[in-house]
Amino acid sequence: MAINLYKTSTPSTRNGAVDRQVKSNQRKNLIYGQHHCGKGRNATGIITALHRRGGHKRLYRKIDFWHNEKDIYGRILTIKYDPNLNAYICLTHYGDGEKRYILHPRWAIIGYTIVSGTKVPIKMRNALPLSAV
Repeated sequence: MAINLYKTSTPSTRNGAVDRQVKSNQRKNLIYGQHHCGKGRNATGIITALHRRGGHKRLYRKIDFWHNEKDIYGRILTIKYDPNLNAYICLTHYGDGEKRYILHPRWAIIGYTIVSGTKVPIKMRNALPLSAV
């Protein structure tokens, strides 16, 4: 885990540090764009909110909330921050060759293996349905 230390140029950056995970190319089939060209205009193109401008471009990530890969082990490749969810997500590579984003399990780091299903051991990072807990 790399830690970026800020150069002290203003009081807000004094004693500041941010931990970053491995940066990698985004998976093209797991992200899609947000149409963001309104700039404070209504449907007819008239400016209705003068203070509303374009903003920073954010991409949506397709996240597997349901853990549909049953009884297939997956390995965490990268950990990223998702600005739309305000949370960290993991890119997981499953044994059948599929890659998916999942929510970052607590205490999971790059290289950990995870599995979801009804008859998996009860450990951190594993996903079980409530009926099996």
